[in-house]
Amino acid sequence: MTQASLSEIVSCVSGYDPNAMTVPQAQKIIHDFVQPIESVEQVAIRSALDRTLATDIVSTIDVPANDNSAMDGYALRGDDLAEGKTLTLRIVASVHAGQRFDGAVASGECVRIMTGAAMPADCDTVIPQEFTENADETSVTIPAGRVRRGDNRRLRGEDLRDGQVALRAGKILRPADIGLLASLGVAEVGVKRRLRVAFFSTGDELRSVGEPLEPGCVYDSNRYTLYGMLTRLGCDIIDMGVVKDDPVAMEAAFRSACEHADAVITSGGVSVGAADYTKPTMTKLGDMLFWKIGMRPGRPMAFGRIASQGRGAYLFGLPGNPVAVMVSFYFFVRDALLRMSGANASPLPRLKVKSLSAIRKKPGRTEYQRGILAADDDGDWKVRLTGAQGSGILRSMSDANCIIVLDDAQGEVAAGDAVQVVLFDGLT
Repeated sequence: MTQASLSEIVSCVSGYDPNAMTVPQAQKIIHDFVQPIESVEQVAIRSALDRTLATDIVSTIDVPANDNSAMDGYALRGDDLAEGKTLTLRIVASVHAGQRFDGAVASGECVRIMTGAAMPADCDTVIPQEFTENADETSVTIPAGRVRRGDNRRLRGEDLRDGQVALRAGKILRPADIGLLASLGVAEVGVKRRLRVAFFSTGDELRSVGEPLEPGCVYDSNRYTLYGMLTRLGCDIIDMGVVKDDPVAMEAAFRSACEHADAVITSGGVSVGAADYTKPTMTKLGDMLFWKIGMRPGRPMAFGRIASQGRGAYLFGLPGNPVAVMVSFYFFVRDALLRMSGANASPLPRLKVKSLSAIRKKPGRTEYQRGILAADDDGDWKVRLTGAQGSGILRSMSDANCIIVLDDAQGEVAAGDAVQVVLFDGLT
């Protein structure tokens, strides 16, 4: 399938204006342009955690393989239960997990059974041992009303049936999925290879950690936050350091990045009037769009695809301010990388909670405020701002445990109003 060009994609966007983009417009264009990688590799299931499943996993067995007991107790015939009557049963056998009793269980009889043991063919109910009375080696008494027919029995195939799809392609494998694969006897599984992502910062004023800090210079924090966010996504990372505002160095960096990676992320150099070579070099090497997005923080952004020596990569040009880098990554780049990895990623979940703070906001742009979510004494979840919300105040992200999302149409927020938040915990 031939990939559509960016011009073809934006031609389908109603009211497209690169200087007045909305967040949903930018998200849709990115989603429609990026394509999943095709490469697949076989890995042991213990190495498959957080990887993207390449093909459907179909169960070849029933799980569980037999009706079995959910409790330690006594397996009996439901027909023997009579409402309002105490029942005494004769014990004819005892069975542990991994064993089965193939003999007959007549009316008035039962089998001592342990959790996980196969149910005798004539029995359909288990009473937990703590609900019984007067139990000895030969008989047990069941008080009236302690159990109903069918209680505490796990049915054959109630987890998975032979031939049923257990896991769908595109699922990011979590601990429960690894256990599910093991329950099916699967030792190896096909997963999409890890995305290779190259990233670098631009600007003559930037210094890397460990270098002396001259007057007018700042340490480059963006590469470290990008490293952390990309690591949590499970990407293979190529850190290309700081690239100076030099046309030769800039072009060499972009060419090397797209020749070795699936995606390239830069920070800095995409603002209006930026006096550097970032935007011209992007344009020279690929199919690029430059946007002013109606959002705060993170208004300027570049997106497209660049190529060199027959190799291409998607390019995300992010702003230079530290908070803007993180916000742009979470709400644009993250979903794109997951889509590239073949994952069926859902939008970031939002919770509706009450704001403890009044928040100034005019309709017409999406704002991402940094917040601290906590439960009050009544157990109700409420959020407050971390303090100053400038796009260069990285501490506002460090102190926060969530982002307050104020959509385009949202106006002023009064204390006590409901707002939507996206949690940092578990955000990958």
